[in-house]
Amino acid sequence: MVLETWLFKVKKTISHSFDSIHVTTPPPSKKSTCVTKRSKVGVLAFEIAGIMPKLTHMWRFLSDENMDHLRNHSICLEGVRKLVSNKDAFLLGLACAEMVENLRIVALSVSRLSKRCEDLSLAGFETTLDAFANTGHDPCGWALNLKDMEIKIKKMERYVATTAALYREMDELTIIENNIKKSLNSKKDHHHHDQEVINTCKQQKILDLQQKLIWQKQQIKYVKEKSLWNRSFDSITSLLATSIFTILSRIKIVFGITQNYPASLPRSLSASATVYPSDQTSNSWHVSLIKSTKHQENKEISLGFFEINSKILKPLSNTLGAAALALHYANLIIVMEKMIRSPQLVGLDARDDLYSMLPNSIRSSLRGRLKGIGFTATDPVLAGEWREALNKILGWLSPLAHNMIKWQSERSFEHQNRVPKTNVLLLKTLYFANQEKTEAAIAELLVGLNYIWRFEREMNAKALFNCSSPVK
Repeated sequence: MVLETWLFKVKKTISHSFDSIHVTTPPPSKKSTCVTKRSKVGVLAFEIAGIMPKLTHMWRFLSDENMDHLRNHSICLEGVRKLVSNKDAFLLGLACAEMVENLRIVALSVSRLSKRCEDLSLAGFETTLDAFANTGHDPCGWALNLKDMEIKIKKMERYVATTAALYREMDELTIIENNIKKSLNSKKDHHHHDQEVINTCKQQKILDLQQKLIWQKQQIKYVKEKSLWNRSFDSITSLLATSIFTILSRIKIVFGITQNYPASLPRSLSASATVYPSDQTSNSWHVSLIKSTKHQENKEISLGFFEINSKILKPLSNTLGAAALALHYANLIIVMEKMIRSPQLVGLDARDDLYSMLPNSIRSSLRGRLKGIGFTATDPVLAGEWREALNKILGWLSPLAHNMIKWQSERSFEHQNRVPKTNVLLLKTLYFANQEKTEAAIAELLVGLNYIWRFEREMNAKALFNCSSPVK
């Protein structure tokens, strides 16, 4: 009974500490409480902490170095040229459209937050952004210069770090609370000669946990002050809005869409970093794509900037993206790559599994290619030629397949608030690849793989036969 009475008192003490730990000043009036709840982001801090890294990633992606890499490497990849397009303007249009689309998706989340703002200009963020994207008009002066944007980026990075720390501290608080509940609800030991010692240890354990709980709640209160939790919707939306406007301005300048760009963001890129440093060609790709998009839609209406770029990303009917085969073919190519690297390790079951992955179009093409080929594969010269040919094909086809897997994996992780770790763009994947050309390349790999696989088996069989034959 003594232990039960003591535990009851501890429960009351802990319950009181839960309620009183944050109460250091008289409670505000009902009116001020309502305003506070509306203006602070609170638990939405964790959602906002998932938005900010995406904006910082976009800004870093638009650096001089990355844009130089895009122009001089990404759009020049052999696989991209063979399967997607050999026209710089078209490929750069795809790159720009994807960046704009990524920004538009983040802007939708910011737009939802802006509805909670008291500042009317922030509450109208969505309308103002559309007008800025279409005309370059920036009535709020949200587009910043490069130096000020770097300051904002560092501020967001600090917010993300402290909010992540808050999450960890709150998680630790939950663990402590659960441990206290378990200790309070645990059953007594029935060995009476040890009961006094057990009671003393249990009392001390609960007291220690209680002190740890109070300290943890104080720690959380401290971290909340530094994190996004106690920031107002107005201040955070302002930070996000200026970042989005500045990133959009940067995209337009980098890709040469220079009509009405804001004076606050001057042309400061080096000639090697701008995708189109020449004013003569600055808007040629975007204008042509706008006309093409409007022609495809067969409508006389005027499309907005975001709508145009969304339409540009829609794959043509003859591509793997339109046929929903890009990811499947990427996996198929990677499987074949492993088999070609080590054909001697490929068994009959693996060969059957590979065949089951093939769509009907490739199967029929493969049957036609294999007709007339003999059942023996004993020519080492021909096997060597096939290996060289297969390695050449994989040299330009495999990067697109691996990029497709990376791109898809990173987008899947976004549901867990993870941010892409690489700068893989859709144009460097199989998404926009021509279906007929890709299937022809895959069929060629399959024919070559068939030969070197049979060659390896026959050589192994011959070696085994020679080993098992009696020595004369």
